[in-house]
Amino acid sequence: MFDSIQTLLDEHADIQQQLADPAVHADQGKARKLGRRYSELNGIVEAHKRYEGLKGDLEAAKEMADEDPEFAAEVEEIEAQIPEAEEKLRRLLIPRDPDDGRNVILEVKGGEGGDEASLFAGDLLRMYTRYAETKGWKTEIIESNMTDVGGYKDVQVAIKGNSNDPAEGVWAHLKYEGGVHRVQRVPATESQGRIHTSAAGVLVFPEVDEPDEIEINQNDLKIDVYRSSGPGGQSVNTTDSAVRITHLPTGIVVAMQNEKSQLQNREAAMRVLRARLLAHQQEQIDAENAAHRASQVRTMDRSERIRTYNYPENRIADHRTGYKAYNLDAVIDGALDPVIQSAIEMDEAHRLEALGQEK
Repeated sequence: MFDSIQTLLDEHADIQQQLADPAVHADQGKARKLGRRYSELNGIVEAHKRYEGLKGDLEAAKEMADEDPEFAAEVEEIEAQIPEAEEKLRRLLIPRDPDDGRNVILEVKGGEGGDEASLFAGDLLRMYTRYAETKGWKTEIIESNMTDVGGYKDVQVAIKGNSNDPAEGVWAHLKYEGGVHRVQRVPATESQGRIHTSAAGVLVFPEVDEPDEIEINQNDLKIDVYRSSGPGGQSVNTTDSAVRITHLPTGIVVAMQNEKSQLQNREAAMRVLRARLLAHQQEQIDAENAAHRASQVRTMDRSERIRTYNYPENRIADHRTGYKAYNLDAVIDGALDPVIQSAIEMDEAHRLEALGQEK
């Protein structure tokens, strides 16, 4: 794996030179991509310097220890640091998901369970927005369909990061959240105190940086307009401002009604459509090349149950990674890092294993 380092070091130097050219920043899309790649390579460069520096220090310490036995302790100290530095470099050299640095559009949909499922969908939305706050990320509700009890039939939120480093990207963390989330608790309307099980579905899509990044033929779109409606079906306005866009080749449908104007709803729908088409393209690549999937933990099966939230036991359990903890109250309040980290670590382990099998 280490044989490719010099190529990466050369690429880092080349990008550094490009970013110093003011002309490059005239194209914001190109500058953003270069900045992400530079941040990713910067971590490798620093880890490589650390690793090579320790090896040089060890060689020097051994030479001095031959002349003065007092330096033997320093040799042992450096030798103890090298495996950790080597492992850090090895992990950084694992090929990253190219979308890791992207922002995301996250959708939560109430599933089986009626009103209780819609309330749980609202709890999940709160969990993700609170988690985003802890990361310094910005959130924006794009579309929401609330129920009479204050929950959500479905809600879409855009989450924007604040770092060029792909390892700190929104997609790098939230891509593992797609799937069915199951909740076990006593609903507020349950007079007998019986525990009910309901579910909500979560979909996560990497957001497209530039509109022209995804080519969309206008002839492939069927666009319908209609009047917006709110909880219970009451009219929100009396104009045809809601928009439904169907991408005919894929069958992907996006509907928007939150904004007051048809133009705003159309722009929001196209934003979500581009994200879904980008995800659709990646799923096709993953399906064709299953051995090199972008993630071994992130499921393409949106019906797969990935996590259970058990309120009576205050327990959170991830069924893919085996993670289990009894701090559900904190997790629902946004303390998602340990749960997500378990998925990241499992994914890295799978990637390392795959690299070993290729050799």
